Amino acid sequence: MELLSSLGDGFAVALTWQNLGLALLGCFLGTIMGALPGLGPSNGVAILIPLAFSLGLGATPALILLTSVYYGAMYGGRISSILLNIPGDEPAMMTCLDGYPMAQKGMAGEALAISGIASFVGSFLATWGLILLAPQLVKIALLFGPAEYFALFALAFMTLGGVSSTNQAKSAFAAALGLGLAMIGVDTQTGVPRFTFGEVHLYDGLDFLVAIVGLFALSEVFIFLEERHGAADAAGRKLTVGRLTPPAAMVKECTPTMLRSSFLGFLAGVLPGAGASLGSFISYSMEKRLVDRKGTFGKGDPRGVAAPEAGNNAAAGGALVPMLALGVPGSGTTAVLLAVLLSLNITPGPLLFANNPDVVWGLIAALFIANFMLLAMNIPMVGIFTRVLMIPPRILMPVVAMVSFVGIYGISGSSFDLLVMIGFGIMGWGLRKFDVPLVPIILGTLLGNAMENNLRRAITIDNGNWFTLIDSPLSIALWAIAILGFLLPVFVGRMVKMRMRQRGDAEGSVID
Repeated sequence: MELLSSLGDGFAVALTWQNLGLALLGCFLGTIMGALPGLGPSNGVAILIPLAFSLGLGATPALILLTSVYYGAMYGGRISSILLNIPGDEPAMMTCLDGYPMAQKGMAGEALAISGIASFVGSFLATWGLILLAPQLVKIALLFGPAEYFALFALAFMTLGGVSSTNQAKSAFAAALGLGLAMIGVDTQTGVPRFTFGEVHLYDGLDFLVAIVGLFALSEVFIFLEERHGAADAAGRKLTVGRLTPPAAMVKECTPTMLRSSFLGFLAGVLPGAGASLGSFISYSMEKRLVDRKGTFGKGDPRGVAAPEAGNNAAAGGALVPMLALGVPGSGTTAVLLAVLLSLNITPGPLLFANNPDVVWGLIAALFIANFMLLAMNIPMVGIFTRVLMIPPRILMPVVAMVSFVGIYGISGSSFDLLVMIGFGIMGWGLRKFDVPLVPIILGTLLGNAMENNLRRAITIDNGNWFTLIDSPLSIALWAIAILGFLLPVFVGRMVKMRMRQRGDAEGSVID
């Protein structure tokens, strides 16, 4: 009853004209950004951070806007997967396998509709999972001391590479680079400047919002302009959608698939580092083994569209659980949202539910509202979203760059921050060329100072005894999970990637 009462308070916060308008705007923009190949939820949220801050929004409205973009981008990723056989982002890769064959059969509209319904089911159930699970994690987190928090941060770094990373060494390098960037500025304990090179602007450290917009948004501009040379992805293609309402029999056939995939996807999202890519992969693989008795998966089976879409959207909701309850992001996009919370002087973690209940429950209520908005928007308006695929990047990318520059300057008023952002954009472009993941860099920049402070505090409390880091059953369990999470992708990650690519190649999927 207490949870329902808190949720009711959240709806009182969310059901204002401003917050409803922001949720609608976020859903619309998020769907567009998810539909554009290559952008995806992390870049979509990063691009709109400057907009949220330049509008002068409070904590709850800003989070409602950006999480609506997050959910909208997860919905939108399926559009280019089904119509063009080009995944909008990595979690949408599995949707290509049956979505594009359905489109070739003249069932594109039905594939888009069933994927929209599956996305709704996955997100809706995951939001309930967030309500039920996050408060329980908070109770456990209240037992944490400095040593346990240090182990928890180490777990986040060691698992965020996840099974989607092709090389754990590159993930480790990215995390170390992020931690190094976090050390820039005045040492909080000694007052000594570190790595500032006499530059006064660096005494307060690097602004992680500047780093995020540079690494994600600007590097995406550089990659787009380099690889696509101004051509539209849908240029020269005839995009026919057809019937937009799936038959009742199709919905009935896919319902058990949606429910099972939502459960699997949510579990994948809660695990730090697993994320939506794993959620969509295991959901598709499990359904293929359970229900594909006639060998129709990969040939245009609606269940092959429903499974990965329910899985990756449930994983998106699941990734919010550790971010809100523990202050540890469960995916790349929640790492970006964590930066937004910190910029708003709100510290995620076990005290968030007690200190800022209006923010947490208002956000959760807004997620429910955004889900219904996305369901209502994505089926009748899918024709509008498909036209977005025809926008040439030579028009789109300058708009993204303009929003980034104007927004960051509007936040800080510092031309130095613009130079830093350009530097991060060039660095992000170079790192992506070498397939180095960007999320661990952001995580290091965000959590580096907190990790260092907890390490110092734990050692100081125990008079310089380093064994205090493994002195409690809870910290030992966290270290064990961290080591397992780092080593497991070395053996499993390549196999998962290889199978995803083999399935894509077998069906003629264009997976880069």
